[in-house]
Amino acid sequence: MATISAFKFDTPDGAQQMLDLVQQMAKVQLVTVQDAAIVTWPQGKKKPKTKQLEDLAGAGALSGAFWGMLFGLIFFIPFLGMAVGAAMGALAGKFTDYGIDDSFIKSVGQKVTEGTSALFLMTSGAVMDKVSDAVKQKGWKFEILSTNLSKEQEDQLRKDFGAE
Repeated sequence: MATISAFKFDTPDGAQQMLDLVQQMAKVQLVTVQDAAIVTWPQGKKKPKTKQLEDLAGAGALSGAFWGMLFGLIFFIPFLGMAVGAAMGALAGKFTDYGIDDSFIKSVGQKVTEGTSALFLMTSGAVMDKVSDAVKQKGWKFEILSTNLSKEQEDQLRKDFGAE
């Protein structure tokens, strides 16, 4: 089963640094990265930049359209006003089918702001003790925004990674 997780970092480059580490771990088969996307919002910029991990074309990878629509709902639709927002209601409802509800969209939109970044990962087959050790050694500060793990698994993830 794939795990979908979203992590928020207090720096614009934190998500890219974490993705680099995850990709290194994937090369030595400590985790399988099925898909990933990053949102970076440098200080002084009016809006964030988004990027999908481009070298994944496997069956498990989500389409660029998925990431584009999700990030559009989170970051760009609020700026376009209520008329466009109302038209996007049906689209937002479709994301609920994937476990991405309004509260997730609002939470990410409120927490990923200027000067921060976020990493969205779809992974499987993680050797958790090795992955946890590698992340702990970096000492990064991040917040787990969402995951489809059970409550117990999510609590363990937060404990292992020392996340907020």
